[in-house]
Amino acid sequence: MKRIFHLNCVKIVIPMNDNVIGHCLLIEENNGDLILIDTGIGVQDIESPDKRLGEELIKAVGFQLDMELTALNQIRQIGLDPGRVKHCILSHLDPDHTGGIADFPQAKVHVAKEEYQNFESGNPRYLKEHLAHHPEILEYSSSDEQWFGLEARRIHTQLETEILLIPLFGHTFGHCGIAFQRNEKWIFYTGDAYYLRLELEDEQHPVNQLAAARADDNTKRLESIRKIKTLMKDHPEIEIFGYHDAKEFSKFITENQSV
Repeated sequence: MKRIFHLNCVKIVIPMNDNVIGHCLLIEENNGDLILIDTGIGVQDIESPDKRLGEELIKAVGFQLDMELTALNQIRQIGLDPGRVKHCILSHLDPDHTGGIADFPQAKVHVAKEEYQNFESGNPRYLKEHLAHHPEILEYSSSDEQWFGLEARRIHTQLETEILLIPLFGHTFGHCGIAFQRNEKWIFYTGDAYYLRLELEDEQHPVNQLAAARADDNTKRLESIRKIKTLMKDHPEIEIFGYHDAKEFSKFITENQSV
């Protein structure tokens, strides 16, 4: 790994929070190839919002559409070539994580098998339009491999960085966290397993009600939160963060530098 960049590729405004973000990760390999972890809202979503997202979803979620936040634009601003994005690794397939996939048509899409089955099942939470360009999709089934006591599914990119899908089911039926090493330190991105880190500290926090309502399986969601809390307690050396928490993201915005 040459460099890692933390990108905010989503802006959402809701009554309880006017600064909900979408924390994506861009990994630059030593050979110049790029890996994007979750993709945020894409260029086509902003150019054709009614077709791609729909007015009802935009209003219900509180999407604030901004071309400057797209991963494609931010990669160019960094001075990198978006055509070098060879892999998009997805925690799950909700629209605010998949909109940018079409901006990298050459990229392979990596996702848990259960999640892609959920997507194909007709679950109304997903937008088929986001995969209508028919990218190459690699699905990952259950594994006997373990990572700090959790199931781990090894991503096949044939690139330098070792990346693992860690099942954190509940928010969706196939939702996963994503783990990789940087300078021998593990980084664990938990996607939407929690919306705000405060959920882990305060079970009565109002955002828990929203998270429960949005979960495909709330019992499993709560199990996943317990796994994260245990991991935090037992392994404080692991850097852990999620997708939507702006406070977490603020710690990383000065970290976009050479490794």
